[in-house]
Amino acid sequence: MPEIRRSRKVEKHPGEDEAKEEAQQESLEIEEKQIKSAGEVKEEVYEEDVEKENKEEEKESESGIKGVELEWIPKTVLGKKVNSGEITDIDQILKSPDRIMEPQIVDKLLPNLEVVLLNIGQAKGKFGGGKRNIWRQTQKKTKEGNRIKFATFAVVGNKNGYVGIGFAKAKETVPAREKAIRNAKLNIIKIPRGCGSWDCGCGEEHSIPYKTSGKSSSVKVELYPAPKGTGILTESEVKKILDVLGITDVYSKTYGQTKTKINVVKACFDALNNLSRFKRK
Repeated sequence: MPEIRRSRKVEKHPGEDEAKEEAQQESLEIEEKQIKSAGEVKEEVYEEDVEKENKEEEKESESGIKGVELEWIPKTVLGKKVNSGEITDIDQILKSPDRIMEPQIVDKLLPNLEVVLLNIGQAKGKFGGGKRNIWRQTQKKTKEGNRIKFATFAVVGNKNGYVGIGFAKAKETVPAREKAIRNAKLNIIKIPRGCGSWDCGCGEEHSIPYKTSGKSSSVKVELYPAPKGTGILTESEVKKILDVLGITDVYSKTYGQTKTKINVVKACFDALNNLSRFKRK
């Protein structure tokens, strides 16, 4: 016959449950105290870190490290004349043989400059295709690895006859952009505008006064005056330059390897620069 096991009833003392509950409450209280103390320590550490960051930011603001605009201290004779108020018009500088060596001179005499970055590069795409980009990325093979550099072209102008272009390259994108803008301000020139089209004759400064051409490497750009309402009928990057200059109507022709946008931009700027070489009565 199989053995029949009977369950025995365990007798519980009335004070055991209360003792367990008290122990659990004590452990919970201890854990809450530990959590609070840890949170207070973290808050103290966070406050110390915030104080350190604030002190570092104050030091950087005093020294001008973090993009804080400090007072311009000119280093050239031309810059000192502009800063003192002796020269108030940029035409005085452009007509003289003096060369602009500080971009702050242009910022002070032409405060309403617009900056445009041109699409001279190409982003990576599938099967060799890609989208036009403002960064031209190049790599140099070395024993240590690939050295990457970024190049860009900047155009500045006030849409009132003043324009400048600048090319620069660096290991990162932001320094390359800043260098290009700085070079564009240093290369600023004044371009004469007019209405040279026989079909218009309005006398307003919406186009160029006569035909001009410029060349860079294999690329040649020709610009022709157009009547009012025609628009800028040129290549896309040339259109950006003329728009910043303040020209609204012009015809154009391009020759050579126009896929190389750097040469197209240089040829356009050479054509505009040739306009200022001839004196008009």
